[in-house]
Amino acid sequence: MILKKNGGPAFPVPGDANMNDQEGMFLRDYFAGQALAGMLADSERSGGFSTYAKDAYSFADAMLRERAGLG
Repeated sequence: MILKKNGGPAFPVPGDANMNDQEGMFLRDYFAGQALAGMLADSERSGGFSTYAKDAYSFADAMLRERAGLG
């Protein structure tokens, strides 16, 4: 599977040769959601919705780069 900017499907169906037609969440979105959950659990963190969203996707992008060996 070729690495895409979005990381491809987060939960691909095994044996599906054409994962471009997958519906659902991309790995980038899954990583961002996990990062966001951690940030929201930190009672000392502050910021607006936009700040949280940007930071969550920054974490996700860093995770995808590291996963691809580009970290």
